[in-house]
Amino acid sequence: MTILTVEGIVENGRIRLPEDVELPEQTRVYVVIPTLDRPSQARVWSPRLVNPEHAAYFAKKVTEVPADAEL
Repeated sequence: MTILTVEGIVENGRIRLPEDVELPEQTRVYVVIPTLDRPSQARVWSPRLVNPEHAAYFAKKVTEVPADAEL
């Protein structure tokens, strides 16, 4: 596989290549975006147990408290 690197510009949501670059129809291309000044989004990953049998350690117990109880 031969790789050609060409710099293009996005205009109106489409990538414009230099006029001297001609690609045949249906050519597979890959777009690499070197920088994009956009704030990163926080990710909250779900915890995973190494041993699923340890899930019992996290079982919750529900205790009902009378309505007049002071906390």
